[in-house]
Amino acid sequence: MRTLVFQMPDRSGRPSGPRVRTVRASRGARSLLITVGILAVLMIGFVMFAGIWTDWLWYRSVYFSSVFSTMLWTKVGLFCVFGLVMALVVGANIYLAHRLRPPLSAMSAEQQNLDRYRMGIAPYKAWVLLGICSVVGLIAGGSAAAHWRLWLLTTNATPFHIKDPQFHKDVSFYTFDLPWYRFLLDFGFAAVVLSLVAAALVHYLYGGLRITSPGGRATAAATGHLSVLLGLFVSLKAVAYWLDRYALAVKPSGLKSTDNWTGLRYVDANAYLPAKTILFCIAVICAVLFFATLWRRTWSLPMIGFGLMVLSAILIGGLYPALVQKFQVQPNEAAKEAPYIQKNIDATRAAYGIDDSEVSDYTGKSSSTDKAALRKDVAGAASVRVLDPNVVSPTFQQMQQSRGYYSFPSTLDVDRYTVDGQEQDTVVGVRELNINGIPENNWINDHFKYTHGYGVIAAKGTTATGSDPVGQPVYTEQNLPTSGKLGPYEQRIYFGERTTQYSIVGGPTKELDYADKGGERTTTYTGKGGVSLDNPVTRAAYAVTFGEPQILYSGAIGHGSKILYNRTPKERVEAVAPWLTIDGDPYPAVVDGHVEWIVDAYTTSDGYPYASRTTLGETTTDSLTDNQRTVVAHQNQVNYIRNSVKATVDAYDGTVKLYQWDTQDPVLKTWMKAFPHTVQPRSAISQDLMSHLRYPQDLFKVQRQLLAKYHVTTAAQFYSGSEVWQVPDDPASKSGKAVPPYYLSLKMPGQNSQAFSLTTTFTPTSRDNLASFMAVDADATSPDYGKMRILKLPLNSPVEGPQQVQSKFNSDGRFAPDLNLLKRGDSTIEYGNLLTLPLDGGLLYVEPVYVRGSDPAINYPLLQKVLVDFDGTMAFKDTLDEALDAVFQTSGSPPADSGSTGGSGAKPPSTGGTGTPELQKALADAQQAYDDSQTAMQHGDWTAYGSAQKRLADALKRAQAAEKGTTARATPTPTGATPTPTR
Repeated sequence: MRTLVFQMPDRSGRPSGPRVRTVRASRGARSLLITVGILAVLMIGFVMFAGIWTDWLWYRSVYFSSVFSTMLWTKVGLFCVFGLVMALVVGANIYLAHRLRPPLSAMSAEQQNLDRYRMGIAPYKAWVLLGICSVVGLIAGGSAAAHWRLWLLTTNATPFHIKDPQFHKDVSFYTFDLPWYRFLLDFGFAAVVLSLVAAALVHYLYGGLRITSPGGRATAAATGHLSVLLGLFVSLKAVAYWLDRYALAVKPSGLKSTDNWTGLRYVDANAYLPAKTILFCIAVICAVLFFATLWRRTWSLPMIGFGLMVLSAILIGGLYPALVQKFQVQPNEAAKEAPYIQKNIDATRAAYGIDDSEVSDYTGKSSSTDKAALRKDVAGAASVRVLDPNVVSPTFQQMQQSRGYYSFPSTLDVDRYTVDGQEQDTVVGVRELNINGIPENNWINDHFKYTHGYGVIAAKGTTATGSDPVGQPVYTEQNLPTSGKLGPYEQRIYFGERTTQYSIVGGPTKELDYADKGGERTTTYTGKGGVSLDNPVTRAAYAVTFGEPQILYSGAIGHGSKILYNRTPKERVEAVAPWLTIDGDPYPAVVDGHVEWIVDAYTTSDGYPYASRTTLGETTTDSLTDNQRTVVAHQNQVNYIRNSVKATVDAYDGTVKLYQWDTQDPVLKTWMKAFPHTVQPRSAISQDLMSHLRYPQDLFKVQRQLLAKYHVTTAAQFYSGSEVWQVPDDPASKSGKAVPPYYLSLKMPGQNSQAFSLTTTFTPTSRDNLASFMAVDADATSPDYGKMRILKLPLNSPVEGPQQVQSKFNSDGRFAPDLNLLKRGDSTIEYGNLLTLPLDGGLLYVEPVYVRGSDPAINYPLLQKVLVDFDGTMAFKDTLDEALDAVFQTSGSPPADSGSTGGSGAKPPSTGGTGTPELQKALADAQQAYDDSQTAMQHGDWTAYGSAQKRLADALKRAQAAEKGTTARATPTPTGATPTPTR
C-alpha cells in the first residue's frame, strides 16, 4: 500500500492544507503473478519428474532397474558431495576474508569509492554469500556427476595382472585409477582458483588489498590468507608433476612411422621423466615458501621460488628435452627408439587382441598343373557365396515385401542355418515395419494399428535360380506368413533396426497383424515388454516426454495398454549397459522359436600403457556404413578393446539379455562388480544361440587397421615402414571407402575343413597389388574361434589385387559383348562382392554380376553372370560352375585366357562374341522386342506390352543358347600349344 501526500487549493487558489489519498496496488495482479510463478515452478518440476519417472519405468520393464538406480544414486552422490565441498571451500574462504578485513579503511579516493559498494552489500551479505556458494556448488556438482563412470571404475577396479615396462605398475592403475586422480586434481585446482579469486575480491572490497592507497599494498592478514591459497595451488601443481610422470606411458607422441603412437620414447624416458621429477621437487619447495609467509608476512621468497619454478618449467621441461631430441635422438633415431618401439608393438598387439595372429608366407601362384584336380578342390576350399547381401536387398524388397508398409534393411546379413541336414551360408533379412509406407498416416495408424513387422526371409548364399526368372535368390524361408526351413517361430517383429517410433499396444485398439487373400488379420500384443499406461500419472508423464497430449486423454488407450519405445536393438543394449560400446551391425537369428537380434558389445579404454590409439569412428567406416551402421562409442579414441559381451534382444517382447563372452577381460569384471547381476555367465548361452554367434565385424575392422602396421613384431621392421599395408578401397563401389570384410565359409592353408570366417585383403601403400589376405575363424562353436591367419604375399613377384582384377575385367574387350547384352534396354549392371579365396598356393577371385532392369516391374538386381579369375586366367559365365569350368579347362571348355600366364600367340575368342549369325539375330530380336514393349507401355496397350515381353524373353533365351553353342563349337587347345581362334 502506497500513501501520497499533497495539498488541494481552495477557491482563491491558495493551498488549503494537506490531504492524504491512499493508493492500493492491485491485489488481483499480484495474485496473478504469484499464481503464474507457482505454475511455472510446478511445470518445470513435473517435466523433470516425467523424465526421471519414465526412465525408471522403462528400466523396470526390461528388468534392469538396478542399472538405473546405480547410475542415479551415483550421480546424486557425486553431485551432493563435490557440490557441497566446492560450496564450503569457496564460502569458507569468502567468510574468512571478510573476518580478516581491517577495522578501519585508509582515507583515500579508492576506499571512498569502495564504501558505496560496501554499504550496498551490507544488508544482503548473507544472501550474497549463499548465492555465490549455491552457484559454484551446482556447477561443480553437475561436473562431478558427469564423471560417474570414473568413480565406478576406480572403486571397483580389477587388476590386469600385467605391469607396464617403465614404472612396473599394474595396467589397472592407468585404466581405472589415474583418470580419477586427474579428475580430483582438476577439481582441486578449480576449488583453489575460485577461492583465491573470491578471497582477493573480498580483501580488496574491504581494504585488505590496496592498489592506489598510500601505505602497504596488503594487510598481514590478507597476505597470510592469500599465501596459503597460493601454497595450496603450487602444492597441487607438484602433485600434477608427479602424476605427469605416469601419464607419459599413455600420452600420444609423434613417431614418423605412425600417427597415433602412444607411450614413452627415448626423450620421454631420458629427459621429460627426470624433468618432471625435478619440477616436482621445486614445486614442493615453492609451496613451503608460500606457507612460510604465515610467519614471515612477506612475499619476497615465495615469489622468487615461484619464478624459479616457472623458469625451470621452461628450461628443464621444454628446452632440455628439445636439445636431447635434436642432438642425441635424431642422429641415430632407429637405435635410440628401438627399445621403446618394441614396447609399443608388444603392448598394442596385446591391447587389441592381435598378439596371437599367425603370419605365414604364401606364393600367390598355384604350382599345380592338374587343372581338373584344382577344379574339384574348389568345392572343398570354400562355399563360394554368390548372393551378395549388400546388393540383393531390393530383390528381397520386390519379391518378399508383400505390402508397402513393410521393408528390409539396405544391407542384409549373413548367417548359418542347417538346410536339409547340411550347414548353409544364408542371407537373411527381417521384414520390418515401414512407417512411411502406411496408406494413411495419422496418430492412430502410426502408433496403434501398424505396430510391427512380420517374419524372417532367408535365401541360400551359394546359389541363385537357374530358370525363369533367372538369377533370383533361392529362398529357404519366404512368403507371408513365412514358411520354409527355419521351423516354427514367433514371427511378429515389434523390435528392429528400422523401428524407431513408439507404439501403444495391448489396449482396446486392435493391431494389424498381416493381410492376405482373406483380408486383414488383427492381433493384440501379449508380450511382457512395454510400460503399462493404466496409471493416469504415467500417461501424463509420457504425454510430456513424447510431446503428445493425446496420450493423456485418448480413448484408444485403455486397461492393458502398454507403450513400446527404445525399440532398436542398439538403443536397448546401450541403455541397459551404458558402459559398453555397441557394434554397428546387429543381426537377426531364429533361436529357440524366437527371432533374436544378436548385438556384439565391447569394453574399451584409452588408458592402456604404450598401446597406440585408434579412432573407432574412422576405423569402422567402409563402403557399406551408413547412419544405421555406425559404432556407438563413449570414447572417441581407444587403445584397448574386447568383444566382452554378446547381447540379445527379443524381436517380439524386447527382452534384453547380456552374456559374458570374454571371461578374462578385467574391464568387464570391473563393470560387473559395479552393476552386479546384469551380465549372465557364458554358460547360460543356449546351444542354438551359440550356433549363430559370430566374430563381430567392427572389432575385425579395428584389428585389421592395426595389423596393417603391427603385423611386424620387430622394432627395426616397424621403424623402416617397408612392410606397411593398407586396406584397399572397395572395387565394386565408387565411394572411395574401404572394402568391407566378408563372411563366408572357407578353408585356409593348414585347416582340415571349411570354417565360417570373416575375411579381408591388404595392399601395399600406394599400390594395388595384393600384400596379404587375412581370415579370422568366426564360428563361435569352433575351438579356433578368433584365430587370425594372415597369408603374406611375396614382394618381389607382385600378385594382382582386387582393384587390379576389377580394372582388368572392366577394360577387357573380350567381355564387352556380354556386358552390352546385359545393358540392353537401359538396364544397369551392379557388381557384387569381389571375394578372394586361397586355393593351392594361388588366389581365386569370384565376383557376382547383377543386372537391374529399367522396367519398373523388374527394377531389382538379378544375378546374371559370375566373374572368376585364377592366376591371371579369367572367365565370365552365366553360373559359377560354368565360369570355374572355363578357368580350369574342364568339361571341354577352354579358358578365357587374359594373356598373363606366360602363353604367346593369339587369344581365344570371347565367350560372348558377336561373330555368329544366330547370336546377332537373337540380339537384334531382343532389342526390337524391348523397343516394342516400351512403345506399348507409353500408349497403355498392355496386351501388346505382354506380347513384346514374351518375345523379349524368347530372344534372350536364343541369345544365351547361341552363346553357349559358340563355346561348345570352340576347338580345345592342347596344353602348352598356342590357342587358335575358332572361325
